[in-house]
Amino acid sequence: MRTLFVALALVAALAPVSAQQPATPPQVTLDFEYFRTKVQPIFLHKRPNLARCYVCHSQGTPLVIQSLSPGQTMWNEEQSRKNFEVIRRVVVPGNPRGSLLLMMPLAPEAGGGLFHPGGKHWTSQNDPEWRILADWVGGAK
Repeated sequence: MRTLFVALALVAALAPVSAQQPATPPQVTLDFEYFRTKVQPIFLHKRPNLARCYVCHSQGTPLVIQSLSPGQTMWNEEQSRKNFEVIRRVVVPGNPRGSLLLMMPLAPEAGGGLFHPGGKHWTSQNDPEWRILADWVGGAK
């Protein structure tokens, strides 16, 4: 009888603790169509005094995206899927601030990294391009 009482007391004591445990956050999935239509165009955008992301990242860097054929202005679906797989390596789904894609080209005074060979493309986390990337990493569809 004493063992039963101790067991019930232990269950009662632990019940509030387990009820207070935070729920597991939902897993974020990166959306391909959002990437293809909203993220990829950022790689081709020309910024004053800076090269387009595409110029460096289509050759000679550890993060290489697909080259465009002469006369081509956007990637086809197969190329986009390859780009998607490459870019996934530098994001942490659900965590924009933990993703190199967003933090390396962001100015240090805005919370970004100290070095990006291609320069700092964004001076604020409110920059529209930075927001598009952050939304995608956050699970936007």
